Amino acid sequence: MASSIRGQDISEGEWDDDEYVSDRDYDYEDEEEYELYEDAQQVTSTQRSPIPSAPSGPTPYAVSLVRDIASAFGLFFTHTVEKLILEMTNLEAERTGYEQRNAWWKAGMGETELRAYVGLLILAGVYRSRGEAAASLWDAESGCSIFRATMPLKVFYAYSKLLRFDDRETRAQRRASDKLVRELWDRWAERLPYLYNPGPDVTVDEQLVPLRGRRCPFRQYMPNKPAKYGIKSWVACDAKSSYAWKMQVYVGKKELPTGDSHAPALPRSEKNQGARVVLELTEGLSGPRNVTCDNFFTSYELGQRLLERGLTMLGTVRKNKPELPPALVATKGRPVFSSQFAFTGATAKSTTLVSYVPKKNKNMLIMTTLPWRSHSQTRDCSASASYSGLSERSDRKPNLVLKYNSTKGGVDNLDKVIATYSCRRMTSRWPVVIFHNILDVSAYNAYVIWRETNPAWLSGNRNKRRLFLEQLGKALVTPLIEKRRGMPRAEDSAALVRTLRIGGSGDSDPGSPSSQPQPTRRGSCDHPTQDILGSLAHPKPNASKRKRCQICPPKKDSKTYTTCQGCSKYVCKSCVLPYCPACV
Repeated sequence: MASSIRGQDISEGEWDDDEYVSDRDYDYEDEEEYELYEDAQQVTSTQRSPIPSAPSGPTPYAVSLVRDIASAFGLFFTHTVEKLILEMTNLEAERTGYEQRNAWWKAGMGETELRAYVGLLILAGVYRSRGEAAASLWDAESGCSIFRATMPLKVFYAYSKLLRFDDRETRAQRRASDKLVRELWDRWAERLPYLYNPGPDVTVDEQLVPLRGRRCPFRQYMPNKPAKYGIKSWVACDAKSSYAWKMQVYVGKKELPTGDSHAPALPRSEKNQGARVVLELTEGLSGPRNVTCDNFFTSYELGQRLLERGLTMLGTVRKNKPELPPALVATKGRPVFSSQFAFTGATAKSTTLVSYVPKKNKNMLIMTTLPWRSHSQTRDCSASASYSGLSERSDRKPNLVLKYNSTKGGVDNLDKVIATYSCRRMTSRWPVVIFHNILDVSAYNAYVIWRETNPAWLSGNRNKRRLFLEQLGKALVTPLIEKRRGMPRAEDSAALVRTLRIGGSGDSDPGSPSSQPQPTRRGSCDHPTQDILGSLAHPKPNASKRKRCQICPPKKDSKTYTTCQGCSKYVCKSCVLPYCPACV
């Protein structure tokens, strides 16, 4: 049963980041008509790797609705989601009497205002300013002109304060049975599977959205994650594109009755939680496809349940599983880089287990229900050179290990690309944290659909996603800029508003950069209508980076683009004296 071969070390956490984010790995083709997932097909033992029953990529339904970048985002941030947010936000403003204290509120928040607010959040993430104070983004010297041109700072603060996703009056009654803002989440999450067909490999893993607030009833502590504290979600995504196909928020242990009518229900641990999560996230997924997961989910029972749906399983296994043979768990006396294989049978539902020793007294176990070419040939350990379970590489690693490394990082890559341009803002309100994560995942999924439906878009550009998010943010804020009544005080922002009112957006392609308003930062602006006196008061810097003022105390943390014309030190507007042209 055992086969020992030499190879190089392998780490359980080893995977190539570029394998998931590079645009060069994608082959874009026209998609056929979308079919709803029906009865799963059985995996035959002659199939080497799973082939999806429907072509991978955006569904015809999604392709028919995508006209520009904003419409791609609208596939996920739908009118029903907007209607719910607007209804609850305006209800909160009415309940707190905000309109009576602030005459500018008037009709409350509308669709244009909400989309502009979301657009500003996205732009803040594009400019890597999620940890920056909002006052700095609206600053006349170091801020960005498109923020001031869209709405005043006090309006942005008001929207952030009043933003709600449920009725506060009935919240206590609903959270007695469900802790989550369920209506918002369900309206958003239910659309994810109908817009994209995953490829032959699907990854199931956990995601942790950072949250330090203590008022969330299901906040989790995960020491192996960078944020450590946050809201945990289960995610099933395409292993290649990292499209989030299904998501489920973990709301903590379920409260089970104690049997005593007078005693309150107590939270109890759930048995076989990993198998339950994988089965729910892959529900509706037709085979043949492979599901890759880590040792929290993998079990022999899960593999058999997935085979009944026509799906195969591949994942690492914890050594305390009762179904594991002791010979594969033990490492004593086994040489380094050796491998041992075990099989449950030669049928279509057979399970394969491989034990690989990357270093002395340490092994990793991988279990799979992927079929092999011929079990009769692979059981001959003497023919290790022609064994189909081993790669032809010089290190002779098992193919299962290479397959696992190439497909396990779908959710990890999703976390990485989202964190790069995340729209998250500092808040202690956990529903807002979930809302920010919804925006991040929606923006990335929209990017995947837009890229695969428009393969010629920005061909050869390695910075596509940043440009996509920037154009998306500008497209969302443009309608509010055009209808704005008052003019911003800053000249560059006022010039931006005037340009759009005159018709600067024109009839050009909505996805082209030239059709969007161009934000500028004071001191580095090339806008033709920039204030000349403003340039004298705040000279154009000779540096392109924004740094801390070298005159103010460090604890003030005043950022600026302006440098002294004499000594080239960075100076903020509070440390400079303006002069008129005559006095200079």
